Amino acid sequence: MSEPQAELRDTGARYELDEQGHTSWADYRRDGRRLYIDHVESPQALRGTGAAGRLMAGLAADARAKGLRLTPICPYAAAWLKRSKDYADLVG
Repeated sequence: MSEPQAELRDTGARYELDEQGHTSWADYRRDGRRLYIDHVESPQALRGTGAAGRLMAGLAADARAKGLRLTPICPYAAAWLKRSKDYADLVG
């Protein structure tokens, strides 16, 4: 039996994604139509599982749906967006 699909939450200052009883998160600030991604983190138990990448994919998809641009401050977010062909157009 597979685990249910994780649901992305936006608290207004942080995106959160629960998996395997743990929460990965991305702290952000919004300024108009721009989202500054300050910090992305996954708990030790989720590191190496792709959890932070799934969080970033959800965050980027939500930003696109809302017509937002992304400015990564966090080095992980910057590297993930640089590698992403699907969301590179949101950076700037």
